[in-house]
Amino acid sequence: MSRSMSRFNLVSLTLGFAFLYLPILLLVIYSFNESKLVTVWGGFSTKWYGEMLKNSGLMDAAWVTARVAVFSATIATVLGTMAAVALTRYGQFRGRLLFSGMAVAPLVMPEVITGLSLLLLFVAIGLDRGFLTVTLAHTTFSMCYVAVVVQSRLATFDRSLEEAAMDLGATPVRAFFQVTLPVIAPAVIAGWMLAFTLSLDDLVIASFTSGPGATTLPMKIYSQVRLGVTPEINAISTVLIGIVTLGVLAASIFNKHRNWKMAQTVA
Repeated sequence: MSRSMSRFNLVSLTLGFAFLYLPILLLVIYSFNESKLVTVWGGFSTKWYGEMLKNSGLMDAAWVTARVAVFSATIATVLGTMAAVALTRYGQFRGRLLFSGMAVAPLVMPEVITGLSLLLLFVAIGLDRGFLTVTLAHTTFSMCYVAVVVQSRLATFDRSLEEAAMDLGATPVRAFFQVTLPVIAPAVIAGWMLAFTLSLDDLVIASFTSGPGATTLPMKIYSQVRLGVTPEINAISTVLIGIVTLGVLAASIFNKHRNWKMAQTVA
């Protein structure tokens, strides 16, 4: 019985991974297709990557997306870390339940509702839609992910280390930056990378909050795909997949190296 169940689990896992990753693999393969028809293989070629670089519309959208992702991820990391510290360190302060609920609300809020709410806010305060509004919108919905990641690390942090630093004369702020922050740095970096990836991927919220001159790459890809998939779209999508993959690998290597150094220090 257990052997048949293990086979069933293996087959289910294989089919699940195939369903998730086979389309991505096909997209990557056909980005090197010689033919202009994306469903007909015409031989191996990298010419569409060159055509992609010559496409000013795609490159402008990619530049906007990269800037929005970097700025929004950085701001979200700072604010998310501050929120995590407040929720972890300051106990049952007045309004904690409301603050906690507001901090994690974007996790469960439909993106359409978030985008529409932000659009109404920007219109109400008279803020013209553009690069700034997209950055603020991405900061708003990605901050909660950073807060959750950092809060989980702070929950297991040994506060006696901070207390020892303050006993030696360090101020609470200095103890945080010199003792706490280096220890929770992997969680902070992971939160930044998660926020960066979410910003790169977002389409719905950016569609509500963007304006002239602030078209992001997902919006550009979506508008072109509605007219038909081109090999250039496959090429730029493959580049995005490569960037995300390299980021995940870099984070994994960094965490392993840091854990190894900490183990060596303890030994």
